[in-house]
Amino acid sequence: MAGTGMGRRAFVAGGAAFGAALAGGVRAQEGSTEMEADIAGGVQRNISAFRMLDWRPYFADTRNGVILCDIQSRALQFWSEDQSIYRLYPTSVPLSDDLTRLGETVVTEKVVNPTWRPTPSMLERNPDWPRMIPGGDPANPLGPLALYLSWPAYRIHGTHDTRKIGRRSSNGCIGLYNEHITELFDLARVGTQVRLI
Repeated sequence: MAGTGMGRRAFVAGGAAFGAALAGGVRAQEGSTEMEADIAGGVQRNISAFRMLDWRPYFADTRNGVILCDIQSRALQFWSEDQSIYRLYPTSVPLSDDLTRLGETVVTEKVVNPTWRPTPSMLERNPDWPRMIPGGDPANPLGPLALYLSWPAYRIHGTHDTRKIGRRSSNGCIGLYNEHITELFDLARVGTQVRLI
């Protein structure tokens, strides 16, 4: 019994230390590079309830590869054209339902160091935002790479602000960790089919 109690105390103490370390990590990342309202006041934690889906209910085929963005589970899934490559990535998703667009689109352009420009509706909500942030700037919310979609102003892109992944935190785009967009950027091509569900 005494050994079990000591084990529990050590477990609780270790859990408290881990929690403190997590809190410290969040404080260390407070300078958000996203041009958005502070996300700390909204969702209190990152949650991605990953679920592996089959591409068949969403696409007729995997021609040019397919990307399935699951808004509810906050995950992006990719299948190559020959289905030999499958990837599952955690994402950030649109902050609210009115910023969320669902349905079919396609990758129309692959851009290295994309320039960020707020949409008119973003500027209406946030008139103090800059009108443009050049690609490569650490404050650029699109990160180092972006897949442009056939829907104007919608992208799948990287982010320097890792706190956003797993949250409803974007203005409509799908955000990935920079190392994940780097991998997806190499796998996807112009013409890759995309569906947001």
